[in-house]
Amino acid sequence: MARIASTRLSRLLTGWPSEGPGPLPRRLADALRELAARGDVAGGTVLPSQRELALVLGVSRSTVTAAYGLLESEGWLESVRGSGSRLRGSGAVDGYLTEGRLVSFDARSRTAASAGGTDLSSGALPGLGAVGEVVGALTGGDVGALLGDDGYHPYGIPALREGIAAYYRAAGVPTEAGQILVTSGSQQAVWLVAQALVEPGDTVVVENPTYRGALEALRARGARLVPVGGDGPDNGGDGADAAAVRRLCAHVRPRLVYLQPTAHNPTGRSLDGAARREWQRVLAEQELFAVEDTACAELSLGDVPAVPAASAATDATDATDGAAPVPLVAGLPMGASVTVGTLSKLFWGGLRVGWVRSSPQVVARLAKIKTSVDLSCSVVDQLVAVRLLDRLPEARARRRAELRGRRDAAESLLRAGAPHWEWTRPAGGPALWVRVPGADTEALAQLARRHGVSVVPGSAFSPVDGFRDRLRLPYGHGTDALAAVLPTLLECAERAAG
Repeated sequence: MARIASTRLSRLLTGWPSEGPGPLPRRLADALRELAARGDVAGGTVLPSQRELALVLGVSRSTVTAAYGLLESEGWLESVRGSGSRLRGSGAVDGYLTEGRLVSFDARSRTAASAGGTDLSSGALPGLGAVGEVVGALTGGDVGALLGDDGYHPYGIPALREGIAAYYRAAGVPTEAGQILVTSGSQQAVWLVAQALVEPGDTVVVENPTYRGALEALRARGARLVPVGGDGPDNGGDGADAAAVRRLCAHVRPRLVYLQPTAHNPTGRSLDGAARREWQRVLAEQELFAVEDTACAELSLGDVPAVPAASAATDATDATDGAAPVPLVAGLPMGASVTVGTLSKLFWGGLRVGWVRSSPQVVARLAKIKTSVDLSCSVVDQLVAVRLLDRLPEARARRRAELRGRRDAAESLLRAGAPHWEWTRPAGGPALWVRVPGADTEALAQLARRHGVSVVPGSAFSPVDGFRDRLRLPYGHGTDALAAVLPTLLECAERAAG
């Protein structure tokens, strides 16, 4: 029988303690019943033990025992001798449970936030004024020039594909328009890669921790995720371990390797020149297919290569505000690599424009799947994106200056208010990756939700539910919200210690 880990069930139960009347066991029972009725948890799934679930939810064991008893009396739970408690319900259409990043955007989270709660679950940034300016400057003639055809451009409109190719050429990476596929943000790009290049059961190497959206896309495809690295002292703090991949290849052949070398999500670290060259050597020697996600690379705040990564003679240097990030895979064969990029992180999440850079053959394979899903991306969004590409240096400089100031303010806040918490200064991105010594952040997050504060525990970013002592704390919107809820987080951390 299928079992669900307590950490994943905890993340599916977003917001339950603050919703509805009645005692806590009743609310928990209602939330579990809702998961079963919606098919979010498949019928027949064995739930965690009462003790285990109580620990991650930050409640007493008697609360979980009472909730399970209510569900059993109502026919939603069945006790199986020797196997635990099995949830009954309508069942899901497949065996995959959507959780983690996507839960941050569901209706319950938005409702909680609008009711006066504080949402620190997403690092997405507010939009830049440049987006509104470009949209306002569009004319009927701009759109009219494209009205002569049916409006379906599965690969993206030619002007945007060429503009993205030019973006890479300006960074010293030879690229043609035929190597670009426009997608609905980087999330769709990662999903397409998983669908096109991974078969159920394939081994996929991922960093630990890594981007939640990628973990969800790969798990949904049935990949066998093998973590490498980490952000602890045993790994030198760089969060990646090319040598571990070389050792792994002596025993198993990975289908692909998924990496975020620059402005890594969630840690914010960027690999230095030596680490990047080592990754290039291992990927080339082992002839591995590499997927480099550069979605957050434009949010780099320093220590980013400003020269092609293929240049083994040059170390990474501090990026200037006008420099474009250079993909680590730039020196690898085009047919053995994919680069994922986006404008949504830099300009605005509401602008759903991302892309894939790869060989024309891989691009065609991805485009075939994409066409079956949405036919093509919005032409109007793509017209906006073409014009925003011309404003990249200005937007990059503005974001970097803004994020540097907010990062510094967030660090000062935590040094003063939570001096025992630990983190490494991020080289990029909109958040701090914080260690909360002695606390189980799964339980901390559940306790915080009961006080109207939504935060993401470190295990959500781990393929093996690791980093149970970490929190990602965004600062991209400023530090007012974090300052307001820090006392609550400290209280919850103390209660979650153990």
